Amino acid sequence: MADPPEPPPSEPDVDAVTRAVLIASRLLVAVSVRSLTAVQDRVTLPQFRLLKVLSEHGGANLVSLADRLGVNPSTAMRMVDRLIAAGLAERGANPGNRRETVLRLTDEGGTLVADVSAARRREITAIVERLAPEQRTALVEALTAFTEAGGERPLPGDDGEPYPLGWSDSAAPTH
Repeated sequence: MADPPEPPPSEPDVDAVTRAVLIASRLLVAVSVRSLTAVQDRVTLPQFRLLKVLSEHGGANLVSLADRLGVNPSTAMRMVDRLIAAGLAERGANPGNRRETVLRLTDEGGTLVADVSAARRREITAIVERLAPEQRTALVEALTAFTEAGGERPLPGDDGEPYPLGWSDSAAPTH
């Protein structure tokens, strides 16, 4: 009598995958927070999100900025006021509509965003370099599938950070 066939290897259940993603997200949040350590006396994580949006999208009026961040305009205004006081953002007239105020990064704000983003990229690169090549390939495939399932879309020329810390224009929660 022949041996019974081997059962197929069990696939991780939804709970196991969810736990793994939550642990990985904890690591990614920790990397993001550590990347802000050098500037923590100047900006908070929400303020950095605002700076990142200005960096990615250029100047914006208050309403569109608040919409991109998923916050009320009054909340965005308070953050902008603090960033202007810190010399990281500025108000200016919209050249296309002189009655409209546009918010922009200062050179100092642009440098801060670049420095924090570079620190985050360096730390993530160091983690990825510790993976075997086949693990890297599997990770790219898994993360691509995960982000697509979550509705995140890459942008042309995407450098891995189309929106600040994962908040997209279309799915931003309102606070």
